[in-house]
Amino acid sequence: MRQRVIKPGRLAVLIGMFVLAMIIYLISLYRLQIIEGAKYYEVNTANVVTKKVVPAARGNIYDRYGRLLVSNSSCNNITIDTAELFEQEDPNAVILELIHAMELYGDTYTDTLPITMDAPFSYIEDMTYLQKSMLEAWLKANKMNMDATAVEVLARMRSRYGIDNAYTASEMRKIAGIRYEINDRFNINTTDYIFAENVSMGALTYLMEQDVPGFDVSTSYVREFKTNYAPHILGYTGKLTAEEWDQYAQQDYSLDAYVGKDGAEYAFESYLHGVDGEAAVTTTVDGVLVSTEYTKEPVPGNHVYLTIDIGLQEVCEEALGSHIDEINAERNKVNEEAEMYGTEREETISGGAVCVVKVDTGEPLALASWPSYDAATMLEEYESLLADENAPLFNRCLMGVYAPGSTFKPCTATALLAEKIISPTTTLETKGQFIKYIDDGYAPECWIYSTYDGLTHGTINVAQSITYSCNYFYYNYGDLLGIDKMARYAEMYGLGEYTGIELTEVTGQMSTRSYKEQYEGIAWYNGDTLQAAIGQSYTEFTPLQMAEYCATLANFGKRHSASILKEARTFDYSNTTYEREAEVLSTVDADEEVFSTIKYGMWGVIYDKASTLTDIFLPLSVQVAAKTGTAQRGEGLKNNAMFICYAPYDDPEIAIAIAVEKGGAGATLAPLAAEIVNYYFSFKKSNNALEAEVASLK
Repeated sequence: MRQRVIKPGRLAVLIGMFVLAMIIYLISLYRLQIIEGAKYYEVNTANVVTKKVVPAARGNIYDRYGRLLVSNSSCNNITIDTAELFEQEDPNAVILELIHAMELYGDTYTDTLPITMDAPFSYIEDMTYLQKSMLEAWLKANKMNMDATAVEVLARMRSRYGIDNAYTASEMRKIAGIRYEINDRFNINTTDYIFAENVSMGALTYLMEQDVPGFDVSTSYVREFKTNYAPHILGYTGKLTAEEWDQYAQQDYSLDAYVGKDGAEYAFESYLHGVDGEAAVTTTVDGVLVSTEYTKEPVPGNHVYLTIDIGLQEVCEEALGSHIDEINAERNKVNEEAEMYGTEREETISGGAVCVVKVDTGEPLALASWPSYDAATMLEEYESLLADENAPLFNRCLMGVYAPGSTFKPCTATALLAEKIISPTTTLETKGQFIKYIDDGYAPECWIYSTYDGLTHGTINVAQSITYSCNYFYYNYGDLLGIDKMARYAEMYGLGEYTGIELTEVTGQMSTRSYKEQYEGIAWYNGDTLQAAIGQSYTEFTPLQMAEYCATLANFGKRHSASILKEARTFDYSNTTYEREAEVLSTVDADEEVFSTIKYGMWGVIYDKASTLTDIFLPLSVQVAAKTGTAQRGEGLKNNAMFICYAPYDDPEIAIAIAVEKGGAGATLAPLAAEIVNYYFSFKKSNNALEAEVASLK
C-alpha cells in the first residue's frame, strides 16, 4: 500500500483558510458583543411585559335535581392593537371600518363617551359616575375647562385625533368615541379597552376577509341560559360599575370583572365568581407576542344548586300565564263591547305570582311571577321591559304585597284558639251583620249576607268558619281578641317578616295601631280591628310569605327559613363547600289540637258537601286542604284573588300560595292549584330518584 503524502502547498492553503475563518468569527463575535452589543441589549430590554388578568370561569347554576340552568359559553372579544392601528396611514378610517363591521352584523361596541351620537351634540342626561370621572380625566389631560360644552369637547377631539373634515358629523362622533376610549385608559390607568365583546362570527369573518388591521381577537366567557324559565330567580351578570367597586375592591376583583347583578347570580356571587389568575405577557415594541407566563393560576368558581325544581317552575309559569291570558281575553271582549255600546269596562289582570315550598324544610320549589321575560335577551330588551305597564321585571313573589283577604282567617283562628277565647267546639249563631258599632256608623256585613239578601251561615264552630269563610264569626271574635294579639300571631307565622330567602324581598306589613299612626297619621278604630281579622285594613304580605305561612300551619307551627341555596360544590364537583340545613325561624305558640282544628276547616274548603271546588280536586291522587281569599281593592275596582293550600292533607309535603292582581274571587284559582299539585305528585318518584342520584355524586 502506498502512503498518501500531503504537499506543503496544499497544507499551507488549508491552514490559511482555517485562520481566515477564525478571524471572521472573532470579528463577528467582537462586533456583536462589543460594538453592537448595547444596541441589541436595548432591543432585547425594549420588550414590553404586561400583567394580564386571567378571568376565572364562573360556576354553573343547577336546580335541586342537578338540571343545568346557567353555564358558561366561550365567546370572542375584539381589542384594539394600538401599535398596529397607529402605524396605518389613516387610523381613523380603520376605526370607522371596525365600527361598520359591528353595525353590519348587529354587534355592539363599547363607546362610553357621554355625548349624544347625533347632532346637535350634547351631554347625555343619565351620565354614570364612571363616565363622569373618565370625562373629567380627559378634560384635565387636554387642559380644557370642566364646564366645556359637548360641542367644544368634540371640536377639540377632531383636532386632537386628526379627524378629517371629510368625515360627517356622525362619523366624527363615532371615531372620537373610540379614540377617547383608547386615550382615557391611559389618563385614569384603568383596565384595557375591549372594543367589542361576544362578537359574531359574521363580523369576525368580514374583518378577516377585508384584511382590516389594528385589532386582536381573544377568547372569553359569557353566561348562557339553559332554560327559558325562572328569570326572576336566576338574575343576570354584568360588568363591575364604579358604584360597585367599593363592594368588591377588597375581594381581589379586577376593574373589568363580571359580577352578579340580580337574583341567584348576585346572591351567590361569592360562590360563583372564583379567583382570577394573572399572566405576564411579553411583547416586542412592535406588538409581537413573545411569551405568556402564568404567574397565578385562576381558580374557577363553585357550582351552585338551588332548591328550585325547574320542571315544577315551568308548570307554575305556564299554568299562571294561561289562566291570566284566558281571563284577560274574556275581559278584553267585554271592553270591546263597552266601547261600542258605552257599557261598563272591566280591569284586566296586571300581574300574578305562584309560590310552592316544601312543608318540612321551607325550601322554595317554584317562584313564578307573571308577566315574565327571557333572561337571555333581557339586557337587549331592557328599555322596552322597563316601559311595559305591567312591569315584567318586577318579581311579584318577593316584591309584590297583597291584602291576604280570607286566607288570613286561619291565622286569626290560631290566635283565638291559642288565647282560649274560643275552643274547637265553641259555636256562634251568626247574624250576617255585625252591629256592635252601629252607633258609630259602622256595621260590616258577611259576604253571604250581602250577596244573598240577608242569608247567614247559621250556627257554626271555628272549623266551619274557615270552611264557609264566615266574616261575621271573625268580626265577633276578632273584636274580643284585639289587634295586638292578632299581630303577635301573624309575626309568629312570619307574616310581615323576612322569610330568609337570599334574594331581594320586601316584608309588607301587618295592620297595627303603630303602623296606622306612623304612616297614615290617624288614630286606630275598632273597625280597623274587625277588618284586620279578615285580612283587610292595612295588612299586605308577599306571596312567598303566604306560602311559608301555609307550610307553617301544615307543619304544626314550625316556620322554616326560605333559603333558596341547596348546595355548592367545587368546579370539579369533588368537594361540597356548602350544604343547606333546615333552619327554624320561629314557632307558633299553640297546641297541636289548634292546628288540627284549623286544618280540618281547610280540608272542608275542598271537600265539604257545600263546596263548589270538590270536583276540581277529586281526580288527584292526594287530598288537599285550602283557603280562598278575595281581597277588596275599593269601590268599582276588581278584587285581588288569593289562594293557599297544602297537600297531602294527612301528611303535608308542599304548600302553595297564589296571588292574581284584579283576579276576582279566590276560588277561581283552584284549577291552577290543582294542576300544580297533580304535577308534583305525578313526578314525585322520578324526582326523588334524581335527587338521590345528585346526592350520590358527592
